[in-house]
Amino acid sequence: MGKKKKKQVSFRLNLVFFAVFLLFSMLILRLGIVQIVYGEDYKREIERTEDVTVNSPVPRGKMYDRNMKVIVDNSASNAITYTRSQSTKNDEMLEVAEKLAQLIEKDTEDVRERDKKDFWILKHPEEAKEKITEKEWDLYDEKELDDSEIYKLQLERITESDLKAITKKELEVLAIFKEFNKGYALTPQIVKNEVTAKEYAAVSENLEQLPGVDTTTDWAREYPLEPTLNSVLGDITESDEGLPREQVDYYLARDYSRNDRVGKSYLEYQYEDVLHGQKAKVKNITDKAGNVLDTEIITEGQRGKDLVLSIDTDLQVAVEKIIEEELWKAKSQGNTRFLDRAFVVLMDPNTGEVLTMAGKRIVKDEETGKQSMQDFALGNITSSYAVGSAVKGATILTGFQTGAIQPGTTFLDTPIKIKGTPAKKSWRAGLGVLNDINALKVSSNVYMFRTAINLGEGVYQYDQPLSINNEAFDTFRNSFAQYGLGVRTGIDLPNEMAGFKGITRLPGLLMDFSIGQYDTYTPMQLAQYVSTIANGGNRIQPRMVKEIREPALDSDDPSSVLKSFEPVVLNTIDLEDGWIGRVQEGFRRVMQEPGGTAYGTFGSAKYKPAGKTGTAQSFYDGPDRHKFEEAPPVMNLSLVGYAPYDNPEVAMSVMVPWAYEGNSGHTANSTIGRRVFDTYFELKKERLTNQENEEKTQSDAESE
Repeated sequence: MGKKKKKQVSFRLNLVFFAVFLLFSMLILRLGIVQIVYGEDYKREIERTEDVTVNSPVPRGKMYDRNMKVIVDNSASNAITYTRSQSTKNDEMLEVAEKLAQLIEKDTEDVRERDKKDFWILKHPEEAKEKITEKEWDLYDEKELDDSEIYKLQLERITESDLKAITKKELEVLAIFKEFNKGYALTPQIVKNEVTAKEYAAVSENLEQLPGVDTTTDWAREYPLEPTLNSVLGDITESDEGLPREQVDYYLARDYSRNDRVGKSYLEYQYEDVLHGQKAKVKNITDKAGNVLDTEIITEGQRGKDLVLSIDTDLQVAVEKIIEEELWKAKSQGNTRFLDRAFVVLMDPNTGEVLTMAGKRIVKDEETGKQSMQDFALGNITSSYAVGSAVKGATILTGFQTGAIQPGTTFLDTPIKIKGTPAKKSWRAGLGVLNDINALKVSSNVYMFRTAINLGEGVYQYDQPLSINNEAFDTFRNSFAQYGLGVRTGIDLPNEMAGFKGITRLPGLLMDFSIGQYDTYTPMQLAQYVSTIANGGNRIQPRMVKEIREPALDSDDPSSVLKSFEPVVLNTIDLEDGWIGRVQEGFRRVMQEPGGTAYGTFGSAKYKPAGKTGTAQSFYDGPDRHKFEEAPPVMNLSLVGYAPYDNPEVAMSVMVPWAYEGNSGHTANSTIGRRVFDTYFELKKERLTNQENEEKTQSDAESE
């Protein structure tokens, strides 16, 4: 019995060993199949890598005016691209470039001498080797010369006759090959984006023989209202330019590609993050050699978001025309050899929305001598001038705030004489005894001089020395800054200038400051200043952009608003009740009462304007300044205003620098200002009439 049991246990144990043996045998067999039969496949699978790249170009966002009229658009065009893999060699790219050159024409203007030399070496490797002496090759073998040094010697020894042997067709091949080399691996590079229908068809039909080449659609910026606002809208980089060199790291850190087009100036630059859009992201599955095995779209691309500007283009175009006409007209008069520019800003004084930012400049062709008019809207924030009496409203209010004068303070308008200096007087004699309001109305210089002397705690006696305290200039400038004069306005555009401040602090110069003939201000600063007076003391930040919108799917489909910009009050001026009202009344009398300096131009206006004219004795410092040992004296003309005076809806600044030489001349500032205000209110009336007619037509149709 015991023996039988022992045999049974041994049998079971052997059975278990046999089962284990079979399992191990199967495992070994399986491992052998994996390693020997499928080993290479699995190895390649393991060595595959994933690379996320940016794919096809995405159009930028559009720009509209406040009435949804397109200002900046995108126009589609046929394009040819090249995408190289991570393992593509130069000779392979050169072969494709030669085939492509047979199908398209490529501009060769950007081909440099260094490009030609590199190309020559690539095309003539044996001849390039012969440029190196046997002794130099021995040094190379001995590792005393490296590859880069040998290549440098070859470049230096390529002769002019070598380069002349490159044919016109080979230059095209070189230009194409150069484009191939610009992009990153797996990133499409535009080879040509102004492709004819014939070229597009030819390339499309031969794509199998052109590895890496593809036909696609590209876009370019389009300006339906060109040249309106050209200088303010800004520029973008070209496809062959890519990211600006000085900002490469900034953009690469934000997931841009080196060949992306970006805004490089003004609105295009300021709102780059909004306008750029989201490019399609594609995951490329590659093997170790860099060959693409598969692609997968991660996210679809989306066109950039749209900007709705505060600009009214109908008004902008009309104002530009007015400036051109009046500038040419003034230029035809005598003593205007330096006159070459004029500016107008229209702004909503309650919101800061810039309705019009217009500027024109006359330029002369040095070869032909012919003069032409160019857009210079940008000059409203990038150039500054002595503006004259337009700032006297700020002088009066500064006098109130510092106690230099009180509302109703009177002075006799008689020349001011400081010992050792010429007498200072108003623009005409006989103005008599004036209070603050009438001093603005008739533009008394003497009233402002007296205010400045009191502010500086000076004791004035005719033809005697005068001293003022050291803080007087700072007090004036700090006060003027509250209105936007002498400081950046905060407009949503880059490169805004603050103007220039005089350095010397003499009593006579403080008086010059009080009448706008010392520091310089921009036309945009003047618009912010007069808006501050118009709205009762709030300095509002000017804005060029009203809204950011989602890109519309259809041109007739209004897109949804992502962000609306609310008015921003930069500061509120600390004034007692009635103070600003006296300046507003003075400004009203300037334009609406006989004797006011702008009454002759604005007295008949139905829209009840208020404002202040300005004439500054200055010195020419324009583009021809280098032709003179001393800057010639000139007159700058300015105008600020708003309307209606009792419920302001529009504020205006006009600047005409270097208007004429001598003591008298044209009045282009007032003429431009009157025509601009007339145009604004006529356009408003026309639109209201059209709206009423449309509503009546719609109502009649519904009643039927």
